Amino acid sequence: MKHIFEQGDFNDYMDIRLDEAVKPVTEFYAKVGRTTVFISHKHDDLKDLMGLIGFLENKYHVKAYIDSRDPLMPNNTSGKTALRIKEKITQCNKFILLTTNGAVESKWCNWELGFGDAKKFQDNIALFPMKPKGGSDSLYKGNEYMSIYPYIVKQEYGDRYKNGSSVAAGYYVCTNEDGNCTLLPLEDWFSRR
Repeated sequence: MKHIFEQGDFNDYMDIRLDEAVKPVTEFYAKVGRTTVFISHKHDDLKDLMGLIGFLENKYHVKAYIDSRDPLMPNNTSGKTALRIKEKITQCNKFILLTTNGAVESKWCNWELGFGDAKKFQDNIALFPMKPKGGSDSLYKGNEYMSIYPYIVKQEYGDRYKNGSSVAAGYYVCTNEDGNCTLLPLEDWFSRR
């Protein structure tokens, strides 16, 4: 099982335009059955963010929202910035933090995670852990977050449950319960609102 993705893992999905991810998250998406997702991220991670959004939108047909390209955000960070972010987190069905080392150190990502925790925990929040290309899992700075929050993992072919039965390959949300990972298919997680 892959618990921590590497930067560049989703480059094949970078064929999206980030300006599409700032369009209003409206009731229209709920009416047509699309799950909306607020993706918290460090602005330095835009390349990996593009891959993640392309992956989620193409494979799971969700509508992603990011604040970093939202034209309605104030030019200078202020209380209005925080209010707009709170509004968007509340409007979206799901919250995902692209949990890179930079995001773990970002005061804004941590603040968004805290607000997301209050609004979305437990069933509607997840981490998307991502380490530097070629970096070891032990140097990944988000490990402590993974013991608290559900996070997205990739099951490989041949992975097995403890009882020996095989796990279907694909993407799952892992909830850490006393050191054991309880899996929910990512598709099912998105369909739960």
